[in-house]
Amino acid sequence: MRTYEQELEQVKAYLLQHDDYLVVSHVQPDGDAVSSTLAVGWLLSCLGKKYTMINEGAIPKRMNSLWHADQILNLSEQQPGRTYSNIICVDCADFARVGYTRTVFEDGANILNIDHHPTNDRYGTVNLVLAEAAATAEILYDVLNVFDIEWNADIATAIYTGLLTDTGGFRYSNTSPKVMSIASELLSYGVNGPELAETLLEEMTLPQIKVLVEALNTLRLSEDGRIAWVYVTPDVMDRCGAISEDLEGIVNYPRNIQGVEVGILFKSLKSGMVKASLRSAGRVDVAELAQIFGGGGHVRAAGCSIEGKLDDIIPRVVEQVKLKL
Repeated sequence: MRTYEQELEQVKAYLLQHDDYLVVSHVQPDGDAVSSTLAVGWLLSCLGKKYTMINEGAIPKRMNSLWHADQILNLSEQQPGRTYSNIICVDCADFARVGYTRTVFEDGANILNIDHHPTNDRYGTVNLVLAEAAATAEILYDVLNVFDIEWNADIATAIYTGLLTDTGGFRYSNTSPKVMSIASELLSYGVNGPELAETLLEEMTLPQIKVLVEALNTLRLSEDGRIAWVYVTPDVMDRCGAISEDLEGIVNYPRNIQGVEVGILFKSLKSGMVKASLRSAGRVDVAELAQIFGGGGHVRAAGCSIEGKLDDIIPRVVEQVKLKL
């Protein structure tokens, strides 16, 4: 097994050896996925490399002000019209997480896999996986520093965004001394920390408020009060005028109830799938739970997609949580 430092050198060689890269992150990208995509794009631009950034679906609107965020193609609206042989996947715990972007990968493509999920199966030709990292953006901070390039406010803001969002505003247990040291350094490059915190963590749209109200009206708890869950249906989403990004953070409400060990948000989709987002207080490894249903993630935050009816899936997932407790 190579050391992290040796993997960093492999990444450096991969980025210098090739050209014409495709940079992708996971479906329904969050702050870490978007910022990591942009950080790789920024690095490639500094290296004089040709690259395309793409994702299945739109990036959250609150991240539109980040460097070149408008250059991330939405595969559901715009096809690149070609395929790519050199791929860089960021923040994708497994290959399935790239979604339909895989349709523009050439057969036998070289894949650089940069990620921080402990469930990552190292699917890349080259892998840089550090489960101890708070965010993929933290790993990319290390990647950037193996090159002789000058930092500026644009790249610092991108890295800071990934750290800020994946640590819950530097509140979660993954907020390590290294994270705080990096954040301090990034602020020195001109990052506007308070503005980012307000935009990314505090502001809510009206549809977001409406769908939160609807979700909280479905709140249920297990008999012992250690599991709490809410759910959202397509009808609710339509009635509230909400989009997927408006659901972000709702799972924390059942999880934050005193005495609750695991909080869950179930989202029923028109496709017949149900997405389950799980959050743990620490006693239960929800990544293991998610893997039972083909998903993955972190010890305290994970998710999965299950085919079936909401009324059938909720008791199935809750029962698995009970067994873990």
